[in-house]
Amino acid sequence: MKPAILIHGPTASGKTALSVALAKRLDGEVINADSMQVYGDLRVISARPTESEMDGVPHHLFGHVPAAMRYSTGKWLEAATPVISDVQRRGKVPIIIGGTGLYHLCLVEGLSQIPPVPDEIRADVSAITRSGGVEALRSKLEEVDPETAARFGKGDRQRLARALEVWFATGSSIASFQGQKTRPVLGPNEWLGIALTPVRAKLYSRIDKRFEGMLMEGAMEEARGLLAQDLPPELPAMKAHGIPWLLEYLREEISAQAAAENAKRDTRRYAKRQFTWIGRQFPFWPRIPSMSLDDRMRVILALYREVDGG
Repeated sequence: MKPAILIHGPTASGKTALSVALAKRLDGEVINADSMQVYGDLRVISARPTESEMDGVPHHLFGHVPAAMRYSTGKWLEAATPVISDVQRRGKVPIIIGGTGLYHLCLVEGLSQIPPVPDEIRADVSAITRSGGVEALRSKLEEVDPETAARFGKGDRQRLARALEVWFATGSSIASFQGQKTRPVLGPNEWLGIALTPVRAKLYSRIDKRFEGMLMEGAMEEARGLLAQDLPPELPAMKAHGIPWLLEYLREEISAQAAAENAKRDTRRYAKRQFTWIGRQFPFWPRIPSMSLDDRMRVILALYREVDGG
C-alpha cells in the first residue's frame, strides 16, 4: 500500500493548494485533519476548501459534522482510520492535511485512552475560564494536580482546561492515562510527515487579509446561523477563530471594527501556538519554510520517493 503523507502547518499557510497539487501528482486523495473544517456550519470561517479549490480531487471528512456536535480527536480517529485504509486499498495516496497537530499525532503514536468527560463538567471548567481566565484554570489545577500544572506553559489554556476536565471527571491525573494508548494507525515506514513553517511576519499579514476576505464571503452569515441555533458557548464550533467576536458584534456588545481586529489577533496567536506545537511534537519532521508551491512540491516529492522505495 502507498505510504500516507501527513502535512501539518499553521493556519493560512497554503495547505489546501498544496494538498490538491500533491493529490494530482501522486494520484492521491485528501483527508481532513483540521478540527474546525469538520463542521458543516463553518465553511467560510474555517477556510474549508470550496468545490473549485478541490479541483476534482476527492476530499474526505470535510464539513460532515453539525455545529451542535461535540467532536473530538477520538471521533476523528475513528472516522479517519477506515477512510485511510480504503484510499490505500484502492492504490491511492492518502494526503492527510490540516492544522490540528493532535490528529496527526494520534495516527502515528496512538491515542491516549482517556474516559469521556461529561458535558456538565466541561461546562464547569468553561465557567472557570470565563470568570477567571487562564490563571484561574492554572490555580485550580495546581490545587488538585500540581505536577501536571507544572508541565504546562503559562498561557496554555487548552491543555490546562483539558487536564482539569479529566481530573474532575475521573479523580485522576491526565498523566495516568497518557501511557495507555491505542495502536498507531500508521506504522514507522507507512507515512511521511512534513511541517510547513513560513516566515511569521508574512503569514500574519496573510491571516489578516484572509479574515477580511472571509467577511466578504459570508463569515458573518455563518455567525448569524450559529446564533440562531442558540448553541452552548463551550461547544468546539462556537470557539472557531473569529466566531466568538462576531457573535459579540451581533449581540451589539462590540463594534464591527473591534470584532474584526480581535478575530485577527486571536488567529495570529493561534498560528504562533501551531509553530510551538511543531517544535515540541514534531521535532524530526522535515520543515519547509518556503511559501512557494513549486518549492514545496519539489521537497515533498523527493522525500516521498525515499519513503515509497524510489
